[in-house]
Amino acid sequence: MILHKQLEKDCIVLGKLNLCAVLLMPDANYPWLILVPQRENISEIYELSDADQQQLIRESSQVSRLLVELFDADKINVAALGNMVPQLHVHHVARYKTDAAWPAPVWGAVKAKEYSDKALGIIQEKLKNSLGF
Repeated sequence: MILHKQLEKDCIVLGKLNLCAVLLMPDANYPWLILVPQRENISEIYELSDADQQQLIRESSQVSRLLVELFDADKINVAALGNMVPQLHVHHVARYKTDAAWPAPVWGAVKAKEYSDKALGIIQEKLKNSLGF
């Protein structure tokens, strides 16, 4: 499966679940994962087979639960926008009542904040271990 060039540029691939590649958005403002179903030429969830739709929901729920457990999130925002990147991808953003964008959506609310090398290594290891990668 080829990852869209924008996702490849913007994200870090952590590993793969049964259906989806799991990407980390390196914005330290929020723990933020993206699921990308490993199917060619799919831009909408309804284009997946029924079995793949069900698997996407299972994997989305797994990732959402993990973000709450690992990062003590107040809310998980799940969104499949696709306005800029046509390849189907589903954002999972851990949100806090104290974050800079709360309660608005994260897009365009504040400038992305880079992780330090050490913090990036820690979050990658934490997520990979928890996901079994």
